[in-house]
Amino acid sequence: MSLRARVVASAAAVLAVFILLTSLALERAFRDTAESSREERLLAQIFLLMAAAEAENDGLVFPDALAEARFSLPGSGLYARVFDMSDRLIWESASAIGIPEPSPMELLPGQRRLELRRGADGEGYLVEGFGVSWETGELPRHYVFVVAEDMAAFNEEVGRFRASLAVWLGAMALLMLTALVLILAWGLAPLRRVSAEVAAIESGQQDKILGRYPTEISTLTDNLNGLLAHAQARQMRLDNALGDLAHSLKTPLAVMRGAVGDAGSGQDTRALMEEQLGRMDNIVAHQLQRARTGTAPASILAPPVPIRRVAERLLASLAKVYRDKGVEVTLAVPQDLQINGVEADLMEMLGNLLDNAFKWSRTEVRIGARMSKGLLVIAIEDDGPGIPPRDAERLLARGARADEAVPGHGIGLAMAREICEAYGGRLSVESSTLGGARICLNLPA
Repeated sequence: MSLRARVVASAAAVLAVFILLTSLALERAFRDTAESSREERLLAQIFLLMAAAEAENDGLVFPDALAEARFSLPGSGLYARVFDMSDRLIWESASAIGIPEPSPMELLPGQRRLELRRGADGEGYLVEGFGVSWETGELPRHYVFVVAEDMAAFNEEVGRFRASLAVWLGAMALLMLTALVLILAWGLAPLRRVSAEVAAIESGQQDKILGRYPTEISTLTDNLNGLLAHAQARQMRLDNALGDLAHSLKTPLAVMRGAVGDAGSGQDTRALMEEQLGRMDNIVAHQLQRARTGTAPASILAPPVPIRRVAERLLASLAKVYRDKGVEVTLAVPQDLQINGVEADLMEMLGNLLDNAFKWSRTEVRIGARMSKGLLVIAIEDDGPGIPPRDAERLLARGARADEAVPGHGIGLAMAREICEAYGGRLSVESSTLGGARICLNLPA
């Protein structure tokens, strides 16, 4: 059952109970008012009868024509009788002949009473009596004037009121339900829009919830967007980690391939293979850790890593990979220059940048490091074709390559940039004095 159907059904039930109770209350109020009005009218009829009566020695005499014509019409619905203190009938109207009511009432002079009676014929009557003391001689005489009105007209009037009340209350209930449905349609519109946006996200048409929503829903949409952003970032990290892992393993695999193909295999080859396998194991562990935790943070408390030592290890491996090229390498890194960070991160950055330099160089590669204005600057240069300034930013994106004909994945520069920025640094692309590209890692000291 939908939320809208639940609200409408609940509101309809509450409204039905409210309408029923309201109709009962209004009908009760109308009935009480009508009875009070008839009581006053009956009392007025008694006073008219008292005014028309004439006292004689043996009782009261009434004229044949009374002010109220219904007293003279048989079965008119309005009846009157006068009794003495012994409940003996003194007079009755022509309309009361053969009618069981009004019957005697025991009332003292000045007393009045209103009763709802059921006659022997099964009809209901509203009966009012009034006690009178009539002083016409030495001794006063006591009489009881009783007037009755059958309930047919009263019930008919109440029935008309009940029917009219049902029509108006029913129309009001229908109008209120219609208004409620319209209000619900307007009030639940944001939920329908959220549902539509979630469906669009599932179908890939959008990557987050874009609409503006009321305060009660905006918390939900903000949390959903946060969850989506976290999931997308996690997926991106996993995708990047797979690419980084493949790219990082490329150089050790190339070294191993070259060692296996070397005719002079022996103890040196075995040592080289073990070194590269160890490096591959470290690379896999490092990339898996990055995939779980995100981009590597700057490790301020990590032990210092000698930059020259890492560079020498990388150059030794690359020299075997590109031995057919005969690249001349210049290493200008002081022995005591160090960086506070994870050694695997430094190897990732330098390894990718040196691999690109070897790949694009003609005959010469240069690597240098120095302190400058509180920054550690590591520069890698080559004498290759270089990188035009207009292409520098594009080539720093993942998957971008300068030449599709040259083997590679196009993520080396992007990996180096990501790690450098994670340490609070900046990677810049410049022109080298050798004629090619000069890639600089500007890291906090």
